[in-house]
Amino acid sequence: MSKREIQSDRIRQPSGHFSHAIAIEAKGKLVFISGMTSRRADGTIAGVGDIEAQTRQVCENLKAAVEAAGGTMDDICRVDVYVRNMEHFDKIHKVRREYFKVPAPASTMVEVTKMTSPDYLIEISAIALIP
Repeated sequence: MSKREIQSDRIRQPSGHFSHAIAIEAKGKLVFISGMTSRRADGTIAGVGDIEAQTRQVCENLKAAVEAAGGTMDDICRVDVYVRNMEHFDKIHKVRREYFKVPAPASTMVEVTKMTSPDYLIEISAIALIP
């Protein structure tokens, strides 16, 4: 799969680890990954109160989902990120750099007031194109 970052000098460069747009030749399987939280396979919540630990578990859950579909993290082209505190932006992107190579997926991040558990600090959904 050829994933290419789209850049424009009319748009400010990203302040975090994401691309404004990603172009992909649409030949393959589209996989829509539901919002992943920091819940481990055993049902416990990773990193209660620790945004980096929760982000790492969320990324591990995304990785497990995309791999189960036959792909890799490199096949993820878009993520939607929901956070409880936008002040965690830099810490979240620090962890994202460990999981997403350049070109990073296109991304939206918004702050929300509630999630399905008061212990969740972050949730990420994703779209992948698997060749």
